[in-house]
This record gives sequence, structure tokens and C-alpha cells, in this order.
Amino acid sequence: MSKTKIRIDYSKCGENGKVDPRDCHKCLEVCDPCVFLMHEALGYKEEDPYNPQYWRITPVWPSVCTRCFYCVKACPEKAIKISW
Repeated sequence: MSKTKIRIDYSKCGENGKVDPRDCHKCLEVCDPCVFLMHEALGYKEEDPYNPQYWRITPVWPSVCTRCFYCVKACPEKAIKISW
């Protein structure tokens, strides 16, 4: 089996996207192997570092992806692409 590649379009979801991952996070809810991680977006100067406003979802563990495509189907912005 070849390596799974998961890409997220951050112009649709994330710190510069139309959707704030803290409000949506549907991909996190449907992913049984927990491939994704929601974290503070790096490189942004926050007014209050203890209350960050810019977040993103990153596919941190693509090697455990089962290719079920539930995350792709659940994403309202169609921001997730899976290939191999």
C-alpha cells in the first residue's frame, strides 16, 4: 500500500479560511484513527498568547489513515483532499 497524502486547503479552513476550525471540527469528530490535530496556527502574532484566535487542523498522522473518506464527506467547505 502506498503512502496516504492528506491535504487541507487553508484558504477554506483555518486561520485565513472561511471557516474557523474551532466552530466546525467535523473532520476531528468522524476520524476514528485520529489522524488530525487542531492547534494554534504558528507564525501569527497574537494579542493574547494565552487566548489564541488563529487555529488550523493538520493531518499529523496520515500513516494511520484508513482511507474511509469520512473526513472528506464531513467537511462542509470541501477543504480536505486524500490521495496516494
